Amino acid sequence: MNKYRIVFMGTPDFGVPALEAMDAHGYKPVAIYCQPDKINGRGRKINYSPVKSFALSHDIPVFQPESLKKPEEQEKLKELKPDLLVVIAYGKILPKAVLAIPTYGAINVHASLLPKYRGAAPIQRVIIDGEKETGVTIMQLDEGMDTGNIVSVRKMDIPPHMNAGELFDELGRLGAEELISVLHDLPEKLSHSTPQNHEEATYAEKITKDMGHLDWNLPADRLDCLIRGMNPNPGTYTFYRGKRVKIHKAAPEDTSRTAAPGTIISLDDDTIHVACGQGALAISEIQPENHKRMESSDFIHGYQVKVNDEFDR
Repeated sequence: MNKYRIVFMGTPDFGVPALEAMDAHGYKPVAIYCQPDKINGRGRKINYSPVKSFALSHDIPVFQPESLKKPEEQEKLKELKPDLLVVIAYGKILPKAVLAIPTYGAINVHASLLPKYRGAAPIQRVIIDGEKETGVTIMQLDEGMDTGNIVSVRKMDIPPHMNAGELFDELGRLGAEELISVLHDLPEKLSHSTPQNHEEATYAEKITKDMGHLDWNLPADRLDCLIRGMNPNPGTYTFYRGKRVKIHKAAPEDTSRTAAPGTIISLDDDTIHVACGQGALAISEIQPENHKRMESSDFIHGYQVKVNDEFDR
């Protein structure tokens, strides 16, 4: 039997580990809210979000309002008599009237160490910026963008070769664990929440595809961070012989060779070593336009790649 009547609000797969943990520890939501279904443009097929799919497979009622600002939608929520809202990547800022409905208000699992990296893309941005540490923050929701009081924090180091997809999975797991810890002692945890230092706030703006175009004039370590931060989506790319190629995996390296940025300076160990503004980038996985991703060795031999060939020229 549930200790609290919890309504869960979320949409993408980042919320699924928390739902699984809640179900396993006796905190099964009485209802789940997620964004309206998306329709596939080609076949006009309805695509369910990961959170909705979880709800349907666990016989949990699903609500998908276009907006929670409408009084009739707020009444529907009141009828559920929630003690608490658990919000993870829902995609909507909740109105004050909604936050006032549950007994304990609303808590959010955010994938950064607040007040750093508020906003839409904290997981990608923390890698792109070369941060060495990140984590999850559980906070009380208010009307702002990730501005509420901090309830709990869980930190982790970012391994040097971790990409955004791998960090996404790890933070989803950490967030689920920390959420259960908070739910086990909810009134006490909420009573000791602390305000954020808004002067230290930074923002993680949405990632765009255009950001993935590699500028070889940048230092190799900056390009490595960008490649990892944009992996798996939307990815990074450059051009070779006039065709776009995606770069899936690479590593920065020091080099004594000098060449114009974007020049292939070595094919040692069947790896493409490219001169950058500082250092070089060793590319190990690449994807030619209209082809599957491949090891650099296959690309080298299949495309007859030569030293002194150039990317983006």
